This record gives sequence, structure tokens and C-alpha cells, in this order.
Amino acid sequence: MAGAVLALLLPALGGAGVLNQVGPAVTDGVPAPHAMAGDNLAAKAKLDLLTQTTTAVSSDDGGDSIAKKRNIHGVLNAVSWGILLPMGAIFARYLKTFRSADPAWFYLHVTCQLIGYGVGVSGWATGINLGNLSNGITYTLHRNIGITVFALATLQIFALFLRPKKEHKYRVYWNLYHHTVGYAVIILGITNIFKGMAILGVEQRWRTAYVAALCVLGFAAVILEAVAWGVVAKSRRAESKTFGDASNGHHLPRSV
Repeated sequence: MAGAVLALLLPALGGAGVLNQVGPAVTDGVPAPHAMAGDNLAAKAKLDLLTQTTTAVSSDDGGDSIAKKRNIHGVLNAVSWGILLPMGAIFARYLKTFRSADPAWFYLHVTCQLIGYGVGVSGWATGINLGNLSNGITYTLHRNIGITVFALATLQIFALFLRPKKEHKYRVYWNLYHHTVGYAVIILGITNIFKGMAILGVEQRWRTAYVAALCVLGFAAVILEAVAWGVVAKSRRAESKTFGDASNGHHLPRSV
């Protein structure tokens, strides 16, 4: 059997709620799980048993409310962990190469990260709320990655208050920690965004839009990487020439 149609009558005021779903197959007489795309989530109506008529369920009903929360959850997380945090990392890695951008790069970096964290916490809280509303439905891997991202990002925020000064001997270790955890949050966040899209069954155009946004950020990072290396190489050549001239006495005061 290629597919199965499932119709359930659910108690409703003045009649019954009808839930229609199409599953991909039937195993031992039991319909397999149906898809979670928008059309599947909206496949319901209200049946009046007295008048024998059906009416569409309004968007204010519980099912659509949960669907809206899922969409909000996805948008908040995509914007925060998937766009703002990578932008902040790009500012920190490349703009600080230019002396004229100091300390502007730092404030841009912190602003992106703090706003991204705030929006991300809202998305994370929405996800926790959705989990509480969806009894019996658990996306374990998606949930665990989300909790890990939130925990690591929170750790990053608190680490700002323990940031040693540039000349401190422990600054190199703090930088190593900060970079490692920061990139881990970005990678895990983007991975979880795609997992969330798969769970929601979002339309291809939204996947394409997000992939396009990532490509823009990636292209900008590649260009800035090349420019940054060029600036560093030029600076090193200038320093080497200055040191060589000083060694030859060109910049030393003449003896009287």
C-alpha cells in the first residue's frame, strides 16, 4: 500500500474536530508517521454532526497557535545563532587587522554577540515552551544541541567579565578558549537550524534564503581573509625594513 489516509474525530464544541493525515506507508496495519509540512499541520476541520457540515478551523485554534510558535522559534534562532553571531565573529577576526578600525571592531563584535545572544535566548525559551506543549513528541538531538548552544553561549557571556588584559600572561589561554567556544557555538547553531528546518518541513524557498545568507557571509569572510593576510604581510615587511635600517644605524643618532 503506497499511502494511508487517517481521519480522526476529536471532541469539539457543537460537533467534532476532524484531523486528516496522509502517511507514507502502513506497517502491520498501522499508519506510519505523517509529514510535518505546513499543509499537514493545517489538515483539520470542524464537523457539525447535527447539520452534517464542515468548517475550516480558525487560525486562533490551538494547533495553529503551536505552528506559529514553531515558526517564531525557527526565525529567532536562525537570525541569532545563524546570522548575528557569525557576523560578530567576522567583525572580530578581520576588522581588528586595520588599525583605523580599533576599537570600533570590538564594539561591533560585542554588539552583534549580545543582540544575537538575547534573540537566541528568546528562541531557546520558545523551544522549551514548545516542548512542554508537545507531550509525547521529543526531538532529542535537536533539543540537546539547542541546550548545548545555549549553555556555551551563556558561558561566553560570563567569560567577558573574566577577560584578562592584553599584557596578562593568561590572556593567550583566554583567547584560545574564547575562539574555540565561539566557533563551536556558531557551528552547532547553524547545524541545529537545518535540523529544525527538517523537523518543520519548511518550504524550499526558506532553506534557499538561509543558505544564500550563509553564502554571503562566507564570501565576505573569504574576501576579508585575503585582505587581512595582505595587510599583515605588508605590515611585517615594513617592520622588517625598519628593523634592518635601525640595525644599520640609519635611525640612530649620529655621534658628535
